[in-house]
Amino acid sequence: MLLMIDLSNRHTFKLPVQAQALLEITSSADCETLDWQAPFVIIGDGSNTIFLADYPGTVIVNRIKGIQITAQDDYVEVRAGGGENWHQLVSQLISKNIAGLENLALIPGTVGAAPVQNIGAYGVEVAAFINQVKAWDIKLQRWQYFDANACQFDYRNSLFKRHPGRWLVTEVIFRLPQQWQAQISYHGLDSLAADCTPQAIYERVIEIRNSKLPDPAQLPNAGSFFKNPVISVSQYQELTREFSNMPSYPVSADEVKVPAGWLIDQLGLKGYRFGGAAVHQQQALVLVNLHQASGDDVLCLARYIAAAVAEHYSIQLEPEVRLFDRQGQLLEQL
Repeated sequence: MLLMIDLSNRHTFKLPVQAQALLEITSSADCETLDWQAPFVIIGDGSNTIFLADYPGTVIVNRIKGIQITAQDDYVEVRAGGGENWHQLVSQLISKNIAGLENLALIPGTVGAAPVQNIGAYGVEVAAFINQVKAWDIKLQRWQYFDANACQFDYRNSLFKRHPGRWLVTEVIFRLPQQWQAQISYHGLDSLAADCTPQAIYERVIEIRNSKLPDPAQLPNAGSFFKNPVISVSQYQELTREFSNMPSYPVSADEVKVPAGWLIDQLGLKGYRFGGAAVHQQQALVLVNLHQASGDDVLCLARYIAAAVAEHYSIQLEPEVRLFDRQGQLLEQL
């Protein structure tokens, strides 16, 4: 099969791979006319996706745009097309003094990917602000609306992520409360004044992210490669007997979240390299394309890290990024 479409500029890790075809959809009507029987992959900005090998199918790019803002008594409703850039949406809302999403500034990707991944940062998850998701059901060939409960949101997870290739998110409807409360308890924001503005939080988040995370335009990467693992409180207490300074964040009465970057950093893996792929020197949670990396380089490096963490801490890391090879998406376990 002849592969003709270069994907290196369609995913921010910039591996030199190709696809059989590429198609951009710009309206909801496009979803109803596509041939969904052939192999396909859906992407947005490609910031949370790594193509490890040539893909013998069609890469479908969500470019559905449009933002509508309606103020109500208790909330502001924001309807955004799935192909809108996430950070640009957050920036536009902040410029209009519409608060709520400021903690999620500078997260790469599109609006359509936000509910799929249930993106989150600095103590806030997007699920808290989603009222509805409009999606095309590829299997049943019909439109569906999902309220927040139907989305089955979990930590970096959702109904859409659990069933890859089933739905294409074309629009997300947010409700941002008029009565705003600053979320600044997370490390890095806790030095802000209690009466700080949404603009101040927005600027601080951007400052922190820029200081910690490499710019994909300068050093190709896909952001946080691994999820922060969620473990039981009893397992965490057992681990702190040996690793007394292990940080954690409460998830529930029975579970805590442990920073994957800390686990990797404590193993001395910053800068560790396999072929052209490496662990970033400043942020251990980020893998980078240091020099002409191959898909095998990335996968071998990720598996080495996951195996080292499992051996040392008995914690299983899972990828946060979406990984695709010739057969399609690699799911969860490396």
